[in-house]
Amino acid sequence: MRLLHTMLRVRDLEASLSFYTDVLGMRLLRKKDYPGGKFTLAFVGYQDEKDGAAIELTHNWDVDDYELGNAYGHIAIAVDDVCAACERIKAAGGKVTREAGPMKESTTVLAFVEDPDGYKIELLTEKE
Repeated sequence: MRLLHTMLRVRDLEASLSFYTDVLGMRLLRKKDYPGGKFTLAFVGYQDEKDGAAIELTHNWDVDDYELGNAYGHIAIAVDDVCAACERIKAAGGKVTREAGPMKESTTVLAFVEDPDGYKIELLTEKE
């Protein structure tokens, strides 16, 4: 078994695609409209889907807003340098909600950014 993708419902597909591709540097892997179901699926990721997990962005055409609830935590992304990643994200118009710094009671350096729908994304330096 392997992890295929994580699905997020998004209000504005173009804003979300811009964030995940232009700000976080992912690639649009595939996108398809489903007129009968009134939704669009777009898959983004750093690798081809055969090589790694993706994020499925689901845009339901007739839905204007979602409640994130309190069960969702975050998606984690490994980066070489958390501070530099935050600077790149801010320069590209992204929102950093927790600047790079050590995790409480740990030496792990992390930061959090937020996508256009408020989903949290954790940036971590990949462990050896």
